[in-house]
Amino acid sequence: MKDQYQPLVLIVEDEPAIHKFLKISLQTQGCRLISSMTGGDGLLQAASHTPDVVILDLGLPDMDGIDFVRRFREWSQTPIVIISARGREQDKVAALDAGADDYLTKPFSVGELQARLRALLRRRAAIGAGDSPVFTIGELTVDLALRQVKLGEKQIRLTPNEYRILSFLIQHAGRVVTHQQLLKQIWGPDSEHEKHYLRVYINQLRQKIEPSPEQPRFILTEPGVGYRLVEADANHE
Repeated sequence: MKDQYQPLVLIVEDEPAIHKFLKISLQTQGCRLISSMTGGDGLLQAASHTPDVVILDLGLPDMDGIDFVRRFREWSQTPIVIISARGREQDKVAALDAGADDYLTKPFSVGELQARLRALLRRRAAIGAGDSPVFTIGELTVDLALRQVKLGEKQIRLTPNEYRILSFLIQHAGRVVTHQQLLKQIWGPDSEHEKHYLRVYINQLRQKIEPSPEQPRFILTEPGVGYRLVEADANHE
């Protein structure tokens, strides 16, 4: 993140040691920072300063972090990265379904946090500039305008549902998409518990677009939570 653009990061974290660690780590990467120790003040800070990304702890003294996410999403689409000691799958799913963009379980590495932030900031910049209709990761190219998928020079034929899954993952590239979000998007609200549908289609999709389906590089599994499509150009980090 060290370049002429200095993203403004809001840290909402009440544990002093983690708070200090985050501030030092992000300042060395050229970020501008605002911070808060409570959810209520964090919402005020976000409204006043319009950050580029929010780093949020779930265990706040005045409200649960998931409530923060829901309230924040009523008026802002700024990316939110959750950092939490809660490592249970249901906690991750609840936060992501509420509107968070990513989730890191404490303890986490600085490098991983910085990589997640870079991905979200690039995605935010692309949305602001108007997304390109052509999405490329490695040998995979998807032309969303032409609905054309290629692996290298080979054109790949997808079923309608396979294409809908891939295009939805592209819209959220670099962030975790939960099983429930995908099922609801592709098959409707009554299918949110039919995970076996999703596993079958993801496997079929990997067989068609992954150079090595047994070791997927593009569609990554977030165990118990969902899937993440690698962000465009992420392999050039």
